Amino acid sequence: MLQTALHFSHTLLKEVVQPGNYVVDATMGNGNDTLLLAELVGKTGKVYAFDVQEQALISTHKRLINNDLEHRVQLIHDGHQHLDDYLGKDQEIHAAIFNLGYLPQSDKQVITLPETTRKALDSCLNHLVRKGRIIIVAYYGHEGGQEELETVSTYCRTLPQKLFNVLTYQFINQQNQPPILFCIEKK
Repeated sequence: MLQTALHFSHTLLKEVVQPGNYVVDATMGNGNDTLLLAELVGKTGKVYAFDVQEQALISTHKRLINNDLEHRVQLIHDGHQHLDDYLGKDQEIHAAIFNLGYLPQSDKQVITLPETTRKALDSCLNHLVRKGRIIIVAYYGHEGGQEELETVSTYCRTLPQKLFNVLTYQFINQQNQPPILFCIEKK
């Protein structure tokens, strides 16, 4: 059976994240990706997890405590466009994940935005190690979602082939705008 974009994003992360790595969850949401990353980085790694909504931090913190992994994660109540304010200038990351759209079961007016996502992607690329990956899962069935999808798609298509491999993964025969996954891998 083909994997959903969510499951495939986890497969792509598991292939590159090792104990001791530093990684970014650019949109922590309910903490599912943050928890996976905390498990993957082990005791000596670190996850930087960002969200602008307090509810996301509360849900994620609770999930981490329930799994005794809170000490591996820095929860950041800020937008992912400010990533450079939290990572050291020379801090390398091995992976980053973005789930674009809005926080499920919350205010659908609070969404990720093309300009802040582009800035966060630039920052992640500057910190990304060779063979590292940035995963973007774009949910675009909401107001403003199509514009952000187009921004991400253009951004990914224009990355130089000599420096990056870029993959897109989507189901093309499903209703209700299924998410589209992008994976940027640094050569």
